[in-house]
Amino acid sequence: MAIRPVYFVSDGTGITAETIGNSLLTQFSGQPFERQRLPFVDTLEKARQAAVTIRAGGERHGSRPIVINTVVDSELARALAESGGLILDVFAPFMAPLEAELGQNRQPKVGQAHALVDHDAYERRMDATNFALTHDDGTDLDYDEADVLLVGVSRSGKTPTCLYLALHYSLRAANYPLTPEDLDSDRLPEKLRRHRRKLFGLTIDPQRLQKIREERKPGSRYATLEVCRREVSIAEGMFKREQIPVLSTTHTSIEEIASKIVAKFGFQRSHF
Repeated sequence: MAIRPVYFVSDGTGITAETIGNSLLTQFSGQPFERQRLPFVDTLEKARQAAVTIRAGGERHGSRPIVINTVVDSELARALAESGGLILDVFAPFMAPLEAELGQNRQPKVGQAHALVDHDAYERRMDATNFALTHDDGTDLDYDEADVLLVGVSRSGKTPTCLYLALHYSLRAANYPLTPEDLDSDRLPEKLRRHRRKLFGLTIDPQRLQKIREERKPGSRYATLEVCRREVSIAEGMFKREQIPVLSTTHTSIEEIASKIVAKFGFQRSHF
């Protein structure tokens, strides 16, 4: 089956187009795709260049490109259509019903979806991001101001989840890696006990963990399957005994992990 090139095109970062597009593509598991994001297509010149890139991708694979598009300017959208790709406008199905409901026409503005509209919310997001960075991998053990504290063995997905919680939910998320000493004692570290209500455990399949660690430290004992199995087993036993909520990151996206943590603790998403 021929690879279908897919382009996520936006006049902003392209995150919206890519998120929605990938959700759609997961419904077609038998079809191989080659994905590429084309962000900040906010001028006619850039739109024409994007069309050239898209057309070339189709010719390279011998198949019609798919374009997931969130560009709001109609002139730019027409230029993209010259690529010959299947243009899927993410916003199009919603505009007419919204205009009818609100009694007014939309006012397209390039980059408007990513404009800064709430300075206080932006500051909260940046503060949460800084908190996640300074409390990464047990760097700072002062968790009094943390909203949530992720616990798990090394390389189980704690850091990216903390950053996602900060950027998308403005939550102060810290993480604590269970050290060999913690695992040898086979009990929840004393430094975490006073923060029990904030704890959320992350676990992972040992074979998946071994592959991740091998990429980080090839040939090390740290990356052996034996060590990975032992650490995961002890950590999962600890979470069970201490009644800490836990989630496997093996086949779960960062977005899903974060949303389940938010739901578990009843956090409200911060809008910005």
